[in-house]
Amino acid sequence: MSTAKQSQKLNERDDKRPEQQDKGGHQREESLTPQKPERDWRMLLRLWQVIRPYRGIFLACLLLLPVASGLSLLQPYLIQLAIDEHFVPGKLEGLGLVLGGFGLTLLAEYMVRFGQFYLMELAGQKALRDLRCNVFDHMQRLKLSYFHRNPVGRLMTRLTSDVDSLQQALSSGVVTIIGDLVTLAAIITILLVKNWRLALVTFAVVPLLFLISFTFRHFMRQAYRVLRVKIARLNAHLQESVTGMDVVQLFAHEEASRSEYDEVNADHRDAAYRSIRYDAILYALVEMISSVAIACIIWYGAGEAAADLISLGALVAFIEYVQKFFVPIRDLSQTSGLIQSALASSERLFEVLDTDEFLSEEHNAKPIETFARQIEFRNVWFAYEGDNWILKDVSFTIEQGQKVAFVGHTGAGKSTMIGLLTRLYDIQRGQILIDGVDIRHLQLGALRELYALVLQDGFLFTGTIGDNITMSSPRIDQDGMRQAAALVGVDKLIERYDDGYEHRVLERGSNLSVGERQLVTFARALAHQPQILILDEATANVDTETEAMIQRAVAAMLQQQTSVVIAHRLSTIQNVDQIIVLKDGRIAEKGSHDQLLAQGGLYHRFVELQGMA
Repeated sequence: MSTAKQSQKLNERDDKRPEQQDKGGHQREESLTPQKPERDWRMLLRLWQVIRPYRGIFLACLLLLPVASGLSLLQPYLIQLAIDEHFVPGKLEGLGLVLGGFGLTLLAEYMVRFGQFYLMELAGQKALRDLRCNVFDHMQRLKLSYFHRNPVGRLMTRLTSDVDSLQQALSSGVVTIIGDLVTLAAIITILLVKNWRLALVTFAVVPLLFLISFTFRHFMRQAYRVLRVKIARLNAHLQESVTGMDVVQLFAHEEASRSEYDEVNADHRDAAYRSIRYDAILYALVEMISSVAIACIIWYGAGEAAADLISLGALVAFIEYVQKFFVPIRDLSQTSGLIQSALASSERLFEVLDTDEFLSEEHNAKPIETFARQIEFRNVWFAYEGDNWILKDVSFTIEQGQKVAFVGHTGAGKSTMIGLLTRLYDIQRGQILIDGVDIRHLQLGALRELYALVLQDGFLFTGTIGDNITMSSPRIDQDGMRQAAALVGVDKLIERYDDGYEHRVLERGSNLSVGERQLVTFARALAHQPQILILDEATANVDTETEAMIQRAVAAMLQQQTSVVIAHRLSTIQNVDQIIVLKDGRIAEKGSHDQLLAQGGLYHRFVELQGMA
């Protein structure tokens, strides 16, 4: 099965409201049913909490709304004056003053609306900046298992297109709704005062409009929720395809990959069509009903004008007010789409913020600054899911200053040991102790400062070589950075570049070779001067010469430090103090290289397979 197909299967649960978990933390499915009105209100209240820190700007924006509405509603009255006082009687004196006043109201309305929308956009951007930071900060504290279940593209959608959808509602939708409601209230009052009979003709269509809007609201909400899911799936597929482009090209998978992308893209297109269709139908219905209402006004008003019950200028002004009456109703129908899209996006953002899959840290967790005595695994059991145990009743000790290696078949639990030691995961049974204290009772940040980790696939961030070595740590100065680079020999690589440590590293270090990336990650580990160094297949991807250079550097640097090594190349661990052999999640053998060879067991077979016997 292709990676893209696997990604699509992982994302199929998105159609059921993603990231919903049961009490055990497992994914559960929930159908895409319209939300209840009270849930909508709760969502809106949560959105208000996002914008609340900038309520001063928001209030200033609201104060401008009645001013803008007042200027807009003054214009039909000036038209009435021009017709009744000047055009009908043929009196041109003073007409210029009325027309000048009309022009001034247009200019003033433009300036007020500019200020109003600018302030709302300012408040919205500030609030959404905070929301992005909150979601990003929240993600950084989630367990790794959360990221294993959720593709990168889907999570990227949360922080990009979902936030953009929310931004449109905060900046445009909120202002439009409140402004339209203010304008509607004012127009209703004016219409009733001017001619209550014509006003009742106008209002006769309002119940029909509200019924149509209420009905379409449910369909639009569901359509926009599905659209957000399809966007997330599209982004997840694209991210995976781009990341694995070398595999796609090497296996001549371009056509198949394009076909798969076209399928996902077509799903997104169809979802977008559905949302647009509801939007277009609602807009067209409002336009049609407003046109019918204006036609009725003209027919009924013409009769009243013929009977001298209303002046021509008053009738024209009334029609102008009626047109303005339907503008906010039409805007509200359009804004309804924005709001439904925003509510669908806010659900997805708040689902991330409501995810509480954190590694717990006790309120009175103990600090730890130095590792002095011993690491102990005591009857440790661990499973990533359910009762599928990866480690089963594992016990061993690592004394301070020792070099300990783990070996075993793929899937035996070697790398899991590292995740548990650094507390990326919590065990289900037993204890992991450092200097006699359960690591669950230690401050998480202080615990992880004891370690430096070098993985098989050295990960580099976009930035400079220097940034990737120091990781912006204030504890590492330029001398410390250069010393670490010299110890692993990466300084020779850096000297080839004119800009030295400021040389730019592209995404994932793609402009460096595999060996060069690994040298930089070794320099990073040594620069942090760890008390416990962890090497997880760290030399598997480097050539023999580079491996020998690294081994010499590590041996010289870590004579008095504790190190934990996972290695498939057994030649790299012959001189460690203790080798622990894992099989099916249990300890099969442990001892030194010579002791295990003498036993003639599993380790001895590993040595024979690698031609070392």
